[in-house]
Amino acid sequence: MGSHGQAMGTSAKTSREPPRLYLVTPPLGDAGAIADALADALNAADIAAVLVRFEDGDEAALAERIGRLRILIQSNGAALLLDGHAELVARTQADGAHLSGIEAFKAAAPALKPAYIAGCGGLASRHDAMLAAESGADYVMFGEPDRDGRRPRFEAVLERVTWWAEVLTVPCVAYAESRAEAEALAAAGADFVAIGAPLWREAGEIAQAIGAARRVAEPVR
Repeated sequence: MGSHGQAMGTSAKTSREPPRLYLVTPPLGDAGAIADALADALNAADIAAVLVRFEDGDEAALAERIGRLRILIQSNGAALLLDGHAELVARTQADGAHLSGIEAFKAAAPALKPAYIAGCGGLASRHDAMLAAESGADYVMFGEPDRDGRRPRFEAVLERVTWWAEVLTVPCVAYAESRAEAEALAAAGADFVAIGAPLWREAGEIAQAIGAARRVAEPVR
């Protein structure tokens, strides 16, 4: 796995460092439509990964969209992750894929690991999250919206992140829809905080805020 992949790889938690940002794109039909905003966000903060989501299209069309963003993302030190489409990871020189649901993860992960990142979201229960970890997920994600834009109650997401940070070592990505949510998730122990395009323009400020929130949450030694 290259340097981009190592940024998201599984590792034991030895200290609670400030979380890094994980950007989530809107579903893309035209990759050029977000290129400028994405470049601004990548330049504004330390971004661990960018999850590229797609509108429908054939493989050639999807590969073209990925190709238009790949160098921009990877040259800024971030991992390029595909939302599903694990079969396109190697072909497009992406760093890995994000799979939604434990069954989708189990089906795709063997072909991705160990060369590529395999993350898992869409986890409906603690049990599914633990199954993902046991099945080799490089990270789990909590709180992201589904294809229809619905997401769990924030209080439930915060509880899940707190539990995960206390008992498991696989990195956790927590999805935030505001700076306040990002700060709360950082304080709860998220390793990465995911933000969607409406928050990209605040990437630098959010990165500073989640770092401060983590430091405030640290116990006095």
